[in-house]
This record gives sequence, structure tokens and C-alpha cells, in this order.
Amino acid sequence: MRIDALQLYDFRNYESADVQLHPGVNLIVGENAQGKTNLLESVFYLSTGRSFRTARGQELIRFGAEFADLGCRLQSGGREQSLRAVLFSGRRPRQLYIGGVKQRSAANLPGVLTTVLFCPDDLLILKSGAAGRRKLIDTALCQLRPGYAQALGEYQKLLDSKARILKDYHDRPSLLGPLPEFNLRMAQVGAILISYRARYLRGLSQQAQLYHEEFSGGREALTLDYQTVSTVTDPFAEKTVLFEQLAEHQKQHARAEMESGQCLSGPHKDDFEVKLGGLSIKSFGSQGQTRTAAISLKLAERELFRRDTGEEPVLLLDDVLSELDAKRQDFVLNQIKTGQVLITCCEPERLTDVGKKILIEHGQIREDAACI
Repeated sequence: MRIDALQLYDFRNYESADVQLHPGVNLIVGENAQGKTNLLESVFYLSTGRSFRTARGQELIRFGAEFADLGCRLQSGGREQSLRAVLFSGRRPRQLYIGGVKQRSAANLPGVLTTVLFCPDDLLILKSGAAGRRKLIDTALCQLRPGYAQALGEYQKLLDSKARILKDYHDRPSLLGPLPEFNLRMAQVGAILISYRARYLRGLSQQAQLYHEEFSGGREALTLDYQTVSTVTDPFAEKTVLFEQLAEHQKQHARAEMESGQCLSGPHKDDFEVKLGGLSIKSFGSQGQTRTAAISLKLAERELFRRDTGEEPVLLLDDVLSELDAKRQDFVLNQIKTGQVLITCCEPERLTDVGKKILIEHGQIREDAACI
């Protein structure tokens, strides 16, 4: 899998840009605030239908422009494909295209262009709150499993509706009427999410352990522990069993939800814990241990994508190397010698095996022929 060409019009700080990409390592250089991350963001958006920096599509449109238009030509599944997204100012819905055909939603994007993003925030994800770790799982699974993306979208809508009911029912008691139906469906869809997450995390744990062992010399074993609602005794159980256990958890927390006005039961509270030698990284890990574990997780994510699709996903590295010491930089660089890579960097001296160098200045792209 690779991107051959990327076109941007009025996206972020790019008025107009057309860049040809190398099938190997593409080194994107420039000073800070020139648009390097914006370039990676455009690729991620075409891959997933969302930004990794903002939930507001309006922010992706260049200041003063009425719409943003981004697209790419790529090789995927042994054939040439194209992706395009048009985002409008105001309330007009965006338009997504695959092979020139307009799509009803982003649900058809998974599998066309698969990407793995690694940015500085990922180095902190193991020490931060659970939301970041859930996002890591959701981003990967939405690309790998269209059924998961559909279930997650439905669950989020149900969760939003239930949250409004719990917030406003004091003033409008009639809102409580459909609450049992929402709870029932949330338990059904929640069972699907838990089943997917448990299996993905099992594979991620096994592969991350191999990368971590290679880097650390096997001094500490890395493991992942999936944490979901307390009534679920086995996340690998049949979905019917998971449904019953989720429904039981809802019953146990029904009164507390009514009193607090918050949704307290369900997989929207899920998390996973990373341990080294049986000890929680979040509680006991040093900065070096935390970063090594995070690197192992992202490399494992890429390997799982490759195994599942039979192709190397496009790897997006956003200024990660500057956050790592020399030993960890070398470890990452040694692992990205196959497949297409887009890597942003302010100090490119350590990168020698580069297919193409792309210089960005104030939203203008200049391809350095000397490095091609």
C-alpha cells in the first residue's frame, strides 16, 4: 500500500499543493509552524475520515476560504485507487469520494488507505487518562474492522441520547419513557465492542511484547490488561453472555445514574493497563520505560495491520524522533525500512536512508531533487 500523489486545496495553511510521494521514506522538513503536521493530518483524514487534532471540520479549512479539497492517488489491494474529501464552511455536510464515487458516510473508507500514526502525544498515552488509550484502540479497530466502526458509531449516538435524558429528565419526566430501550440496545452494541477490543488487545499485547523484548534485551516482560465493566468476567465470552453481564451492570448502577445525571455503565469507560514485570507503567514506570513501551505498542499496531491486510500500512511519524534519545531513535529507524513512511522532522541529520526529501515553508512544498 502506498500513496503516489497528494493534492491539497485550501486545507489548513495550504492554498494549493501537489506532491508526488516516494514508495519508501518521505522526509518532511521545515521550521516549526510551517505545515509539516498539516500534511500528515491530510493523509490521516483521507484514511479515516477524521482529524487526529480536532473534531471540528471547520478548523481544517484555510482561513478565508469557503471549502477545503483534499485527495490522493494510491496503490491499494493491487490496484490504483483514489480518495477525495471536500469540507465546507458553515453547516453544509462534507463530501467523501472513493474512486470518484460519492460515499454516503465514512463507513466505506476502512481498508482503502490504512495508516498508522505515531505522534508525540502517543509517548504520553500510557501515563494519561483512559480516553487516550480508548482512542488508540478505536482508531486502529475502525480501520481494521468496518463492523467495529459501525458499532462504535451507533453506541456513541445511544450514549449521547441517554446522557441528554439523564441530564434533563428532572424538568421533562416524559424523557424517561424510552430509557429502557436505550439501555437494552447499549448492552447489545456494547457486547460487540468488548468482543472486538478484547481480541485486538490480545494480539497487540503479544506483538508489543516481542518488540519490547528486542529493545530491552528481555529484561522486563510487557503485558496489556484489558479493563472493562466489573460484571464482565471474561471479555472473550460469547456476545450473548457479555450482553447479559452488561445488562446486570446497568441494573446495579441505575440509581446512581439517575442521581448523578451521568452514564456510569458501559464500555465507554473501558481502559487497558500496560505492565512491565507485573508492575503498572502508569504508577511505577520511568520516562524511558514509558516511551519504550509506547514505541513497542505503535510498532505492534503496524505489524497487526500488515498481517491482517497483507500490506504494509502507511506509517505517519509526526516529529517523534525529536522526543527520543539516540538509542530509541535508532530502534524506531531500524523498524521502518519497509513500506511507505511519511516522517516530519526539524533536524534530519540522523536520517540517511531517505527516498525523498520534501521541504515545507509557509504552506509551500518544495521537493529537494538532490535527495530523491
